[in-house]
Amino acid sequence: MVTKQFKEITAAQLYKKLKNVRIGGTVCHYSLKKCQEYTPLINAINRLKQEKNAVILVHSYVSPEIVYGVADFVGDSYALSKDAMNTTADTIVFVAVKFMGETAKILNPKKQVLMTAPEGGCTLADAITAAQVRRLRKKFPKYTFVCYINTTAEVKAECDVCVTSSNVYEIVANIPNKKIYFLPDKYMGDNLRYEMRHRGIRKDVQFFNGTCYVHEDYTPDQIFQIRTEYPNAKIVSHPECAPEVCANSDFVGSTAQILDYMFKSRSKEFLMLTECGLSSRLQVEVPHKKLVGSCTLCKYMKSNTLEDILRVLKNPARRDIITVKESVRRRALKCVQAMFTYTKKGK
Repeated sequence: MVTKQFKEITAAQLYKKLKNVRIGGTVCHYSLKKCQEYTPLINAINRLKQEKNAVILVHSYVSPEIVYGVADFVGDSYALSKDAMNTTADTIVFVAVKFMGETAKILNPKKQVLMTAPEGGCTLADAITAAQVRRLRKKFPKYTFVCYINTTAEVKAECDVCVTSSNVYEIVANIPNKKIYFLPDKYMGDNLRYEMRHRGIRKDVQFFNGTCYVHEDYTPDQIFQIRTEYPNAKIVSHPECAPEVCANSDFVGSTAQILDYMFKSRSKEFLMLTECGLSSRLQVEVPHKKLVGSCTLCKYMKSNTLEDILRVLKNPARRDIITVKESVRRRALKCVQAMFTYTKKGK
């Protein structure tokens, strides 16, 4: 079995874990009463996943009762990609958005992959289609096409190398071709172009015009205001933010890298410019540190619920089951495997 011996969690135990979460609104505020509502669902899910030899992979942006109640693995897209590849479970339940479930299916064609989000979209993944990539390849025939993991299986199948926010700079630096076309995030593409120049690496980086709606609204003005009110606060941001936001941040990185930075930093105050899921993880795991300013909820990630996880484990509907056409999967697999190959080369 992939899960540890099942042991029921009590409402008091869950409340002790989540009581420090204070992001605002009902989604990220926990009372003992709310925990009493959650624990029967959590225990039912944990019991059922053990019976079915299922593993639950959860992105850090998902709501805390899921992260700390039922997840077997929690992390960013890169870490979860490796977890999906290494699991011995018969069924993978991906609690995130659809492109992540597709990546798990690409890596595990013989396993059942289930998605729980009723709104499993992503503004980046939805920004570009395979047909658009094919047209771009004709326009830029000498370029290596690098796609962010936030893309559909069909788009990955048209590209050469997949990357995540944690490894994009190292992978592009290691690609022999000087001509790079990055898609779909224009801000990450612009940040990539800047980083290559900063490292003294000559690359002709072209990029698409997609954006993440969570990150595109952050501005330098927010940073300047926080620095005035909280001069000791550290500003951390995700590379999906605009270049001028990243340039004025103390640290820029993936969700996992941001968490690691905040955990290890001597600073006690942070402005975190990414999705609110990281805020709740900080409040649970290092509650003596303080968040200032505000974060933003991703409606797609937060559409995942305990009720849907239980429903999908019990009796998945057709829309819950991730399928990828085999001809697409094989080509997309080469793109994803190239990510792991270049990551190893960089070490």
